[in-house]
Amino acid sequence: MTESKRKEKEIAGQPQKAHVKSHRVLHAFLTVLIVAVGIGVAVFFIKNKKQPQRTEQDVLAPLVKIEQVHVRDIPMFIQGYGTVNPTVEVDIIPEVAGKVVFIHPELKVGGLIRSNEKILQIDPRDYELAVRQAEAAVADTTVLLETEQAEAQVARREWSGLHPDTEPVSALVLREPQIRKAQAALDSAKAQLATAQLRLERTCISLPFDILITAESVGLGQYIVTGQALASAYGTEAVEIQVPLEADELAWFDIFGSSKFTNSDRSSAEKIRATVTADFAGARQSWDGFVVRTTGQVDRNSRMLSVIVEVSDPFNISKGKSPLLPGIFAGVLIRGKTLYDAVAVPRDAIREGNRIWLVNDNHLRIQPLEIVRADKDFAYVVSGIPDKSNVVISSLDLATDGMYVRTEFDVTADDEQEKQNSGQSGDPEEN
Repeated sequence: MTESKRKEKEIAGQPQKAHVKSHRVLHAFLTVLIVAVGIGVAVFFIKNKKQPQRTEQDVLAPLVKIEQVHVRDIPMFIQGYGTVNPTVEVDIIPEVAGKVVFIHPELKVGGLIRSNEKILQIDPRDYELAVRQAEAAVADTTVLLETEQAEAQVARREWSGLHPDTEPVSALVLREPQIRKAQAALDSAKAQLATAQLRLERTCISLPFDILITAESVGLGQYIVTGQALASAYGTEAVEIQVPLEADELAWFDIFGSSKFTNSDRSSAEKIRATVTADFAGARQSWDGFVVRTTGQVDRNSRMLSVIVEVSDPFNISKGKSPLLPGIFAGVLIRGKTLYDAVAVPRDAIREGNRIWLVNDNHLRIQPLEIVRADKDFAYVVSGIPDKSNVVISSLDLATDGMYVRTEFDVTADDEQEKQNSGQSGDPEEN
């Protein structure tokens, strides 16, 4: 390249370099300007921001849950549990032997047979013949006795004719031994007749009360012998429940006021009512019963005494209830004595065994108690708690006598006040 051409090229590139330099200066200036404006705006907001208002929060007293209790007459109920058992259980056993010629249609497991209905019949023909033979023997000995008595009369007339106004020296003269022998033979024949008639009656087996069959092992035409167990059953007139109780619970009902212990008439003694409840047939059901006796001994292991609760007519389903069947595990509620002028305190309110917390004018008061009786839900007190007292049933980390507390009623009142205040502030101003 010649010197002249190189100079021409340098002269042509100078304007382009000047333009690039001026563009860079402008960009730097704009950057500095934006940063300066941002700093200025930030300084303006910092200088003009409002300080937050300081408000002092009130220290709230502990919130407790209370329940109001009342002084009243409270009947005591003793709770227990036990299994339902039949009052009467029997085995059906024949007293005579023979072939079975009749079986009741309900003589099967679960069958119900009414009182005095024929359960089973043994072939009676042999026993009918025995009765006829015994009747014949009675007739024969009756004739023998009458004959001896007639001969005795003849002998007395003959003696009187030969020995007037005198008595025979020997009893044989008037045939007295022969009469006694004939009388004894007649008595024996009558006894054999009664035995034959009784054996004939025993060919028909029945019971004087309603029964429900629980087991059977006899068939029509089967030959059975005396003493052979044919079936098992239990009476349906009543069931009973053996309920073990602590000795202290017995103080609340007079179980020993029966004729067994006082020699009084049991029928005139006041009955102790009980309610039997059980979950059966998909529902909670109840039956009325009575405490009838105790087992008469204290269990050597548990040191508990069991009472017997009896429920009559447990198979009565006229009121839509299910029958109270043996084997059901049931709860028993025994109505005991009444505690007068007493207070039922919830168990959640009992502190340290025998103390409660009362709230009076929003102040906590610690009150000792003398508890008469306690169950799983309540402790019963006869003094120390005024009527309509507010008892704390919630817990506190720290409780001191006289401390200030709040209740749910105070919270409700505060909420109502806030609603009223917010409603008044939101009302539009009247022109």
